[in-house]
Amino acid sequence: MRIDYELKPKSFQPLLKRFFALSGRKIKNLEKTWDPAKGTPVFTVKGRYATRGWTEWTQGFQYGCQILQFEATGDQAFLKLGLKNTLERMAVHVSHVGVHDHGFNNVSTYGNLRRLMNAGRIKEDAGLRACLELALKVSGAVQAARWTRTADGTGFIHSFNGPQSLFSDTIRSLRVLALAHVFGHALMGENDAKISLLRRFVEHLENTLKYNVYYGRGRDSWDVRGRVVHESIFNPADGQYRCPSTQQGYSPFSTWTRGLAWILTGCAEQLEFLPTLPEREFKGLVERGGLIKRVERAARATADFLIAHTCADGIPMWDTGAPGLVHLPKLYDQPSQPRNPYEPVDSSAAAIAAQGYLRLGAYFRARKNRKLAARYTQAGLTMAHTLLCPPYLSEDPKHQGLLLHSIYHQPRGWDYRPERGRAPYGESSLWGDYHAMELAVMLQKLAKGEGWFRYFD
Repeated sequence: MRIDYELKPKSFQPLLKRFFALSGRKIKNLEKTWDPAKGTPVFTVKGRYATRGWTEWTQGFQYGCQILQFEATGDQAFLKLGLKNTLERMAVHVSHVGVHDHGFNNVSTYGNLRRLMNAGRIKEDAGLRACLELALKVSGAVQAARWTRTADGTGFIHSFNGPQSLFSDTIRSLRVLALAHVFGHALMGENDAKISLLRRFVEHLENTLKYNVYYGRGRDSWDVRGRVVHESIFNPADGQYRCPSTQQGYSPFSTWTRGLAWILTGCAEQLEFLPTLPEREFKGLVERGGLIKRVERAARATADFLIAHTCADGIPMWDTGAPGLVHLPKLYDQPSQPRNPYEPVDSSAAAIAAQGYLRLGAYFRARKNRKLAARYTQAGLTMAHTLLCPPYLSEDPKHQGLLLHSIYHQPRGWDYRPERGRAPYGESSLWGDYHAMELAVMLQKLAKGEGWFRYFD
């Protein structure tokens, strides 16, 4: 990435005005045309949202976009829409025992509504607050119950693949465990055993950083600092670690960039959250300062790796080891080419990572490390500037997506290819659109000097 050190948040105001005008129209279009009986919209095909039954992890992004549009514009129609859809349609996701996606679906809806009530953007309503917090309590406990114990006596939240599978994505679901813990909730097990949600939060976090992130210490032949694997495989019979794996990346020995983005932003969020808890809550569990240092190490490693393996304008390819990259010489020295014939870019990975960079930059700014603060903040702004302009911003009113050139599942060939012989391009995803919305709301607040939001505010 060629980091632009001249970009300032205030310079984004015209881009953000255009962005939220487009997003409002596209959110209304999807709400009007989508039939919920078909399932959940996932990604676009020829510019129209379609579903793909794998896991139901994107409905919260659809309604979360409505809530964020209200936050950005003050338009009450979007709040009414987001609130109605959350209360009428999201309960099944609160009690969904088959997925690792609670932090995506439920923090994007119930969590955002609660945060806006805390900020005074939504009128205080004791009944609604109790409803939102109850949903998050139950969601946190249900997510924590999806547990595999490892050989060292700790454990992790296993993915929808089964008890053997530790996904990098799931670091973002720790948000719902964190919120439920802050509300005083716990998971109740057999014989009324009271299971600490903070303990499961910490153990999952530690095991993700231990097994899914590499630090250049010779762990195996592909141990490059900052590289991330999508999935780690364990023997569920005895909890022993077996090998790296992937579902949506090219191989276990390359880096699927959206998985890396989940780790980067997940770590940056937890660096904001962990210092807010009283130190006494970690007694007998972990030394909090040491945990924060390990999260910081992973955040820096992944942030530096992505900077080194991203096109000059801040957009990564879908996987750093994809075989077609050999046909793209000097790939990282020039702007991204979403219509290249060989391998797709993934704008959704950039949208996720950009806010991680901004949060990480602020973390180091608070610690008086001006060099790292500038490096990561400006990396985030560089990515954001590219995403908020064509060819990544979707200006076509007939296209339902907001952020173009997102990729879902390249190994399975699920993404639409508009031209034979070319890589997939030109389509959108709900996670890409949602994270572009989160990024835009953050930038809007920064441009106004208001700071930004944190999931636990």
